[in-house]
Amino acid sequence: MEIRPEIMEALKKAAPEGRLSCPEARRLAEQLKVPPIVIGRACDQLKIKIKACELGCF
Repeated sequence: MEIRPEIMEALKKAAPEGRLSCPEARRLAEQLKVPPIVIGRACDQLKIKIKACELGCF
């Protein structure tokens, strides 16, 4: 799955230390108008860890 460049850039800015909380990831998905799974896959590609995951969303 190809992830749009603007999603990748937004994630890099949101997680400069390579970590992102679950609520932050869901908020980013909402802002970018994409399903949370897209954010999860982009995080996998960028080696960004989702912390404090709620309900196994990511």
